[in-house]
Order: sequence, then structure tokens, then C-alpha cells
Amino acid sequence: MTLKEKISSELKAAMKAGDTVKRDTLRMLDAMIKNVEIEKLKREEGLSDAETQDVIARAVKQRRDAVTQYEAGGRPELAEKENAEIKVLMEYMPEQMSEDQVRTIVKEVIAAAGATSKADIGKVMGQAMGRLKGQTDGNVVKKIVEEELQ
Repeated sequence: MTLKEKISSELKAAMKAGDTVKRDTLRMLDAMIKNVEIEKLKREEGLSDAETQDVIARAVKQRRDAVTQYEAGGRPELAEKENAEIKVLMEYMPEQMSEDQVRTIVKEVIAAAGATSKADIGKVMGQAMGRLKGQTDGNVVKKIVEEELQ
């Protein structure tokens, strides 16, 4: 069963169970996936699981950005709704790495790239995100890279 098929079947289950948060989140995700399929001219064969995870990661990032904006704007009820959607979306992502695991990989990348200063952040970030794609948030990686290159 592909990731897209799993999302569709769980959408149907959420509809039957009356789980409105999961239903609405999965409907939004399904629409995003279909839009990317159309954009990439893959409507017939569909997206691969990796491409689907990219769409999910983008949706999670949008939700996290929205949470930050809502909290800054004094709208905790909307931030709470976005956090509930993030929780649903994270069920379809690979297990996220801990900061210690990310730090270990970042140190390996820094050593391999020969990075020594803040001027090398871009080079290290590119290689680190290539290895960590989908397994952690980019902001966490950026924070660790900046700490390690001080």
C-alpha cells in the first residue's frame, strides 16, 4: 500500500468515525497531493512515497509557520488547531531524529566538508539537509549547524 493509498483509506475511516480534525487535515493533504501530481504531470501514475512525504513535510512547515504567526498575534485557539493538524500529519512522516542524532550527522558533514567558520554554513546546510531530508525540521538543523560552526 502506497502512502497516498494509506492516506485515502484513513480519510475514509476518519469520515466514518466523525473525527473532524483528522478528516479535514487529510482532505487538505489529499488536495495538496493532487495539485502536485497535476503540477508534475503525474496525475495518471501518481507520486512516489518520497514525493508524497515532501508534500507532507511542506504542509507541516506551513502549519508550524502558522502556529508562530497565530501565537505572535494572540490567537492561541488557532495555534492549537494548527498544532492538532501537525500531529495528524506527522503520523505519515518517517520517525523524526533527536537533536543528538542530528548533531552527530552535522558533525560528520562539517568534518567531511572541512568547514571551519560561519561562512561555510550554506555548504554544510546543503549537505546536511540532503542526508536528513524528512527526518528532522530544517530549523533544528540550522540551529545545530550555527552552534557547531561558532
